[in-house]
Amino acid sequence: MTREAFELSERFQVPVMIRITTRLAHSRAGVKTRLQRAGNPLDKSTDKAAWTLLPANARKRFDRLCGIQAELEAWSTASPWNAAEAGPAGAGAPDFAVITGGLGRNYYEENLADLEARLGKGRLPARLHVGAYPLPAAKIRELAAANKRILVIEEGAPLIEKAVRGILPTGVEVSGKLDGKLPRTGELNPDNVRAALALPPRPSAKLDPPPLPNRPPQLCAGCPHADSYSAVAAALDGQSSTAIFADIGCYALGALPPFSVPEALVCMGASIGMAVGAAEAGYERVVGFIGDSTFLHSGITPLVDAVSRNAPVTIVILDNSIVAMTGGQPTILPSGRLEEIVKGIGVAPDHVIVIDATRAAAEANVQAFRREIAYRGVSVVIARRECLEAIKAKKKKGARTEGAKEACQ
Repeated sequence: MTREAFELSERFQVPVMIRITTRLAHSRAGVKTRLQRAGNPLDKSTDKAAWTLLPANARKRFDRLCGIQAELEAWSTASPWNAAEAGPAGAGAPDFAVITGGLGRNYYEENLADLEARLGKGRLPARLHVGAYPLPAAKIRELAAANKRILVIEEGAPLIEKAVRGILPTGVEVSGKLDGKLPRTGELNPDNVRAALALPPRPSAKLDPPPLPNRPPQLCAGCPHADSYSAVAAALDGQSSTAIFADIGCYALGALPPFSVPEALVCMGASIGMAVGAAEAGYERVVGFIGDSTFLHSGITPLVDAVSRNAPVTIVILDNSIVAMTGGQPTILPSGRLEEIVKGIGVAPDHVIVIDATRAAAEANVQAFRREIAYRGVSVVIARRECLEAIKAKKKKGARTEGAKEACQ
């Protein structure tokens, strides 16, 4: 589909997106590679108006986009990604058809044997799988012409279900997430799809386990973030008018016991913006936590905003020298560059502090945090200690290097 997306983009001169849902992103499989096509020269467009979206050009491009919708829908209707299967006709035929989207097809197919046993051999309902947009309206109308009820099984929000309701005439019953046949929240699975198909639950073993202790996710043993959170908690102990923010990363786990330090977190880079907002609203002691890789990804811009306002906030950059949460990738710039970036943005050099995020430096770190939190301007504390995974990666790389040297010798 990715290869075809590029071809489609060139053919219609539109951007094409590949949509990856959670379950697909969490899966793995063998990949067959093949050589790139021969000859892919750089070929810059000579139609400058198509690529400079000033208002006058943008209006024309939108008019063109509306004009090619019929072509796009014709492609979608003919596309093998939008495959349709006819159902049986006549007496005893199922009274419904099925539209699937994404992994909804897999979960539906896992129940086909039992569904056929209930409906009768060779009497499975007609179905359409939607794998590409725009929706193949002609196929959907054809499906509805022979069925007065359609069940839509799709991942995520009920996008197809809503659109189908707009495509089909009144009198066709559309079921799915909007009418409660499938759960609106959480992920689909073979069992909740089974219930929507009016199949009984699969038999399963009945277990009556004793009460088990709750085991929420935690920071790794020896994680440097633990020492940083402990130091900030001690610095703010007994203080009033506090507001503490974090964002998405390993350090988000600091919001859970035993630390329970951040009080709000939303997304990458939001901690700094939220901290500025809290300070503007009147909170006196405001702290925002952000990881080193997240800071480089989406924290620099809100820090510029904080400096422009001279907001009384303390931003803690948790520098563990790695992109730890998503697999241990290296950060896009080395840790040593963080100080010059922060100072270059305009944070006063006297209030750009680097601390060792270790238990041995705990008391000194508490005092450093107290000083910076009391400062009525922007301060940045870089809490530096390598993640255990970064250390392991270095050792592994070193072992590979030594092995290569020995092989050469």
